[in-house]
Amino acid sequence: MGRLLYQVVANKNLARRNFFVRPPEPPSEFLINDPNDSIFIGYTKIFHVPFSWTFRRITNPHIAVVGITGAGKSYFVKTFLTRANFIWGTSAFIIDWAGEYKEWVKQAGGKIIALGKGSYINLLDLGGMRPNDRIKQIMRTLGILTDIDRYPEQKRLTEQAIEKAYVAAKFKLDSKTQRDTLGRPLRPPTLRDVQRILEEMLEAGTYEFPAELENALYRIKQFTREGEDFFAQASTINLDEMTSTGLVDLDLSGLPDEVFRALAGLSMLQFIKEKMREEGWSPTAGLKLIVVLDEAWKIAKDENSDAVMVVREGRKYSFGLLVASQNPTDISEAIFSNVGTTFILRVKFERFLDYLQSSLNFSDYMRGEIAKLGVGQAAVNMAFQTTASFSETFLIEKIVGEEPMQDFFLDMGGLADPALGEVDMAKSVSFEREELKKRLRAFGLDETHVEEIATLFGKKNRHLDVVSFVILLERYGIGRPNITTFLKDVGVEDSTIINIFSKADFKRLGLEGKDITQVILEEGAGSG
Repeated sequence: MGRLLYQVVANKNLARRNFFVRPPEPPSEFLINDPNDSIFIGYTKIFHVPFSWTFRRITNPHIAVVGITGAGKSYFVKTFLTRANFIWGTSAFIIDWAGEYKEWVKQAGGKIIALGKGSYINLLDLGGMRPNDRIKQIMRTLGILTDIDRYPEQKRLTEQAIEKAYVAAKFKLDSKTQRDTLGRPLRPPTLRDVQRILEEMLEAGTYEFPAELENALYRIKQFTREGEDFFAQASTINLDEMTSTGLVDLDLSGLPDEVFRALAGLSMLQFIKEKMREEGWSPTAGLKLIVVLDEAWKIAKDENSDAVMVVREGRKYSFGLLVASQNPTDISEAIFSNVGTTFILRVKFERFLDYLQSSLNFSDYMRGEIAKLGVGQAAVNMAFQTTASFSETFLIEKIVGEEPMQDFFLDMGGLADPALGEVDMAKSVSFEREELKKRLRAFGLDETHVEEIATLFGKKNRHLDVVSFVILLERYGIGRPNITTFLKDVGVEDSTIINIFSKADFKRLGLEGKDITQVILEEGAGSG
């Protein structure tokens, strides 16, 4: 028979004991929502409660998503957009930095708008705004993307020239009316008109600071040169079609650099924001549109960006902003502090965890769990409308998507040198197929080589030894700094990377004059 033992315990020691502490997970009534009015994400890790996301329970519909390459970030975004459209009829507009989503959008029957490949945005389009308001947006955008704020006189000259361009086109600067006296629609000016006005001022020779005028003119010419005049021609994009026709991908991969991409992204976000401002937020109307910014760090990081403004303004608009990045520090802390929901997938570096923990204020226990997340697993932080007496950050076992997540594996076997006492652990590192293709495109590989590498993984049962993989990337012109960055991102240690390159150099000596892909396939057939 059991015996009861009595013990004298001091109050201060008793206070250190956690009796019946609820695990870090919201009550089920905050997680389970009407399946006809919510998006199913997955099951919670602790109590295995089905979690469905809805904008009706949280402070605003805006979302941040972070996770390293291969963690399942793009897979989550695609699943979320698909289900939002099915549940609420929500349209989606993807500002696609690297052209990552275009193939998926095509397969889903959506529309592709390819800037730099036949489509244009007139930077001076008004989108229903007053010219004065649009001019302020343009100047704020130039301030984010260039150093014009350091040169007040050049900024004044540019702003003045834009005003004159609108006036010359018969617009009233303080009016939304965009028709002439006969009721015909006015045609907005373009940057070429702004350039002409500055050139006329320079030719007149009456301005007392010609160097300032020349520099202001030079800035405008960066966007009007033939072949790079993507923002200096009449728009080929219909804003109404973009925001209400299902799935649209704004492919920016054809633009020459980050400045051009950010100019396109900010401009489109500004037009969308103004359009949605007129409609305003209505709980009955619901979430009409989701705008996706993926790896758009120039837009997501600057405090003066419209992305930050939209998130800070909460439910003011009838659309939600979804900001995604593999580097949390590329997203402004103001976004993390104000979005209604943050999805944290696998995060590798301590400085990233520091940044997230300080922004979202989750516990050290949760930080440790986030550091151990696998592919498709996530932590979720939610800002509920009602005051919460429980943890607002919780864990998801696995994001349950529309189709099985396809992982590729780099096999690390054969790297150890027994003569040095090294032990071959024969482990593998994994990453998502679409994340690999995205990274290869960012390295500059053409689509043919990207597909060849993806096909090679498929033929090898989604496994490829890391040395052959490195040789293949180098054969296609990818430098070792980029390969090193990729390997680090998927969790390979520095010492192992050095060993990989040594093995690649040794193996390459025996491959002179051969096609590396054929050698890899032959080796695979021989070992099978």
